Amino acid sequence: MKRNNLSSFFVSLWLMFTAVMLQAVESAKGKYAHMLFNELFEDYSNALRPVEDTDKVLNVSLQITLSQIKDMDERNQILSAYLWIRQSWYDAYLKWDKDKYDGLDSIRIPSNLVWRPDIVLYNKADDDFSEPVNTNVVLRYDGKITWDAPAITKSSCVVDVSYFPFDSQQCNLTFGSWTYNGNQVDIINSLDSGDLSDFVEDVEWEIHGMPAVKNVITYGCCSEPYPDVTFTLILKRKSSFYIFNLLLPCILISFLAPLGFYLPADSGEKVSLGVTVLLALTVFQLMVAEIMPPSENVPLIGKYYIATMTMITASTALTIIIMNLHHCGSEAKPVPQWARVVILDYMSKIFCVYDVGENCTSPKREKEEERKLEGDDGCQRRHKEVRSYLSNRNDDCDLKEKLNGNLNKSYGVNGESVRETVNCCSCYKILIEDIEYIANCVRDHKANRAKGIEWKKVAKVMDRFFMWIFFIMVFFMSVLIIGKA
Repeated sequence: MKRNNLSSFFVSLWLMFTAVMLQAVESAKGKYAHMLFNELFEDYSNALRPVEDTDKVLNVSLQITLSQIKDMDERNQILSAYLWIRQSWYDAYLKWDKDKYDGLDSIRIPSNLVWRPDIVLYNKADDDFSEPVNTNVVLRYDGKITWDAPAITKSSCVVDVSYFPFDSQQCNLTFGSWTYNGNQVDIINSLDSGDLSDFVEDVEWEIHGMPAVKNVITYGCCSEPYPDVTFTLILKRKSSFYIFNLLLPCILISFLAPLGFYLPADSGEKVSLGVTVLLALTVFQLMVAEIMPPSENVPLIGKYYIATMTMITASTALTIIIMNLHHCGSEAKPVPQWARVVILDYMSKIFCVYDVGENCTSPKREKEEERKLEGDDGCQRRHKEVRSYLSNRNDDCDLKEKLNGNLNKSYGVNGESVRETVNCCSCYKILIEDIEYIANCVRDHKANRAKGIEWKKVAKVMDRFFMWIFFIMVFFMSVLIIGKA
């Protein structure tokens, strides 16, 4: 028990001694740091390029780390990104012997105290031209200065929306010195690409790379070369949001357009359905137009909307024409012979359009026609029988008149019976004329009704024909846009 207490006492004593020594070292290093700072910046100026020979080129190493994509404004063609910009260079006037300062090899000081390269984003699209963030720099004993500064940049980006929402974009971030030429400050890219290890995943865009390329350009204003480093940010749009909110509703709405031909003509809703679908697609077209820039490149989904709206306009116009055929009455001309052969005979069988009581598997059209013909023949036979009967009655009347005349001459029969017989024969003649008039009216009514039924069937066949045509068009349009994507 005493040994344990003794050992814990020595451990506590050793920890206290270590803490005291560390505090002494810290205070010693802080003392040397103040001494070093005062000696380094006693005659230092941050206004001039820190080289011993003015003809010597100062190399600045540049490294970009992409942290987050804040926004991609396609309409204004501006990319907003959160970057970490690391620059490092050697200052010939900020060196020291670390052995003289108790092994102090680096210090951290405000960046505005040392000379900094004026490297800016060439394709900046921000109204704010403020200075870079005044973060500290790390100064090493050999004169190497490392400056890490965060920045939210807004750069111009040429956006190609031809394949929206299945598009890919390439946005350039070009960094270079604004006043120093390549003979004074040379920019060297530390890596072959931007650093994406700390990138925060974006909900709309996928990053497929950020290659870096150094360019040396001679501008028309100056004869000296100006180097720059261009980072190309390769973006691929995540299209799931636009598929479920813009493309899929359009496809479903476009499939409603051919169903307008399937509606009965007497419902009065055929044209209303086409106009409603057209207005719905117009709303989606305006939504896409608000997102896209006003350029000559029409996006893929915009082309699909325009094609679908054109198809719906054509279907509405055809519906109006077919409805006029459906409502053709007795005043219309008969159905042409070619229309009877092509539409009523062939197309009606292809598209399974039959009269009431018929279907595709057991057509009864021919049987009904035979029954109609038989009915018409029977009516004609009965009509002939009536006429023959009535004509026989007329002959009997003539015969009776002759007999009565002979009787009157020979026996002197009363004349009243003769007049009754003559009146009976005249009634038969009037009855024949009335029956013929009624038969003609019924015949004309049946002909007019059959004419209207034929036009209605022509309209129904044409409705079914255009319904399948437009269904095929919508299907191939949808496959085409997915294939292009």
